[in-house]
Amino acid sequence: MSGTGNILEDVDTDDCLLNYSYIFSLDILKDKVAFITGGGSGIGFRIAEILMRHGCQTIIASRSLERVQASAKKLMAATGLRCLPVSLDVRQPMTIVTAVEETLQKFGKIDILVNGAAGNFLCPANDLSFNAFKTVLEIDTIGTFNTSKILYQKWLKEHGGVIVNITATLHYRGQILQVHAGSAKAAIDAMTRHLAVEWGPDNIRINSLAPGPISGTEGFRKLGGLTKAMVDHEKLIPLQRVGTKLEIAHGVLYLVSPAASYVTGTSLIIDGGNWLTGVNNMPAMQALMQKSARL
Repeated sequence: MSGTGNILEDVDTDDCLLNYSYIFSLDILKDKVAFITGGGSGIGFRIAEILMRHGCQTIIASRSLERVQASAKKLMAATGLRCLPVSLDVRQPMTIVTAVEETLQKFGKIDILVNGAAGNFLCPANDLSFNAFKTVLEIDTIGTFNTSKILYQKWLKEHGGVIVNITATLHYRGQILQVHAGSAKAAIDAMTRHLAVEWGPDNIRINSLAPGPISGTEGFRKLGGLTKAMVDHEKLIPLQRVGTKLEIAHGVLYLVSPAASYVTGTSLIIDGGNWLTGVNNMPAMQALMQKSARL
């Protein structure tokens, strides 16, 4: 593809990379420990892998213990580093407390938090149930606050660290069929700025990362995948393609590394310029919604 630069190869499944070319120093996160919610699949899985390939031990958290246990085995086999699978529900603070205390007992510290737990689907605002809207905000927004606050109280306040919140670009211009997710992510972006100001004196950096359409994720499959509507959408993206999980993971790697030591309270957009040029195409989005409902 002309104009896109060198794109490192990714895999669509929740498996580790067959080949990996280092563009960061391989020990840039040596001896660090990262706690990753939503780390058992999709973008979260690839973030865990890339952090581990650069020397970081990880804790991957999900409501499904079976999922993170399977993922942890893959990650440890590929990297040779420790990965602790834990079960929690970000809507339930006591489950987070239990997971964080187990982490501190086994690893002795937590340097990095990646808030990646999220829920989403396509739905017109008028058809969105009150409970569905509430649930998305509970998982995305309240879950991000719950996890951040508990880690702050249990470790980060006294030791410093880095937080990365995975958000989106939906609320930048208003996306049809996404009022629930857009509202939740907008609140997280605001939270990022507030906490960056309030916790900065404790040597804690907090940033958001907003992915665009990313292949190989459940969200990509549910929100359109390789349908004609999505292929047509790619033509509107300045870089003429969807992104990869690896590209998002490299963005997180940058934000948690010493290279970003003076970066806080900001949002890093990784979407090939999509938010600048995307359009609200109701017929196309309705087609994607119908496909999403069948999955």
